[in-house]
Amino acid sequence: MVITVTGAAGMLGSRLVERLTADGHRVCGVDLRPDPGVTVVGDIRDPAVMARATDGATAVLHCAAALPSYPAAEIRSIIVDGTGNVLRAARRAGVERVLHVSSTAVYGLPRQVPTPEEHPREPVDTYSAAKVAAEEIAERYRADGLPVAILRPKTFLGPGRMGLFAMLFEWAEEGRNFPVLGRGDVRIQMFAVDDLVDAVLTVLAAPDEVASDTYNLAAERFRTLREDFQAVLDAAGHGRRVVGIPARPALFALELLERSRLSPVYGRLLHKLRYDSYVSIDKAVERLGFAPKLSNEDAILRTYEWWRAERHLTRPSRGGRTSRDPWRQGVLSLAKIFF
Repeated sequence: MVITVTGAAGMLGSRLVERLTADGHRVCGVDLRPDPGVTVVGDIRDPAVMARATDGATAVLHCAAALPSYPAAEIRSIIVDGTGNVLRAARRAGVERVLHVSSTAVYGLPRQVPTPEEHPREPVDTYSAAKVAAEEIAERYRADGLPVAILRPKTFLGPGRMGLFAMLFEWAEEGRNFPVLGRGDVRIQMFAVDDLVDAVLTVLAAPDEVASDTYNLAAERFRTLREDFQAVLDAAGHGRRVVGIPARPALFALELLERSRLSPVYGRLLHKLRYDSYVSIDKAVERLGFAPKLSNEDAILRTYEWWRAERHLTRPSRGGRTSRDPWRQGVLSLAKIFF
């Protein structure tokens, strides 16, 4: 197959380029940033860029997106306008299938767990609203006859993932306790990037009537946030513990810091960490035969071991431009003295 991958320099896109190439496919990677897997350097919002990238393609894997830390206008432009341009280019090029990587963020702060694909999409911020709008575009193309798979992964991690996880890893390595809101007994589901790559390839190989659908994707095995974070502290070997802090005062302080741009922790994440957050993957298991191999703990510990070996090669990013960047902790770094 000839496969176009958007966001080819990102954590997921780069893994897909490597795997597809190893499997014998011809791959055209698209990204703003030059990278070994990037064939076309350019913006997915540029029609000329996407026309060149999809010329002769059999399938398009649309992984490019903005992060919640981006300015609001940029989030909407990249996620919504970018998705529209990718799908227009795919249809004009006669592509046989598109896989659109969305997010469980489309559910907002869902009232039902495990959350099924049929749960209403109820965005609560600019990022989740943009993800919903992009899905709606993908659904219109699907209704017009283009096979479009919409994949909704939970937060995925693995070697190469930094962002806010770098804060946990840094504190663990320094021999500090790590704080969680309340008792930390909420169950927060994540997803290993290796399992996500397997899921994408499974959908790519599925018949149209199976692939052209919407699927939640996440770890099958996960515990509480306290237990998963404690696994990192145990691996660090300093005998430190996850420490609960009063949720209401902490939330108030963190929301003030976010509005003042003194903390990288964004609002939806703050509230999500107070409640159980996990989705049903029954549909992917039953229709795709997909079986995640790695648990939350497997994924987070693999990421931590990678970070230990590679951290000296990275520099903190003020805005978290990619999931590969460790975020500057801002005023949160001052809290270390208490832990």
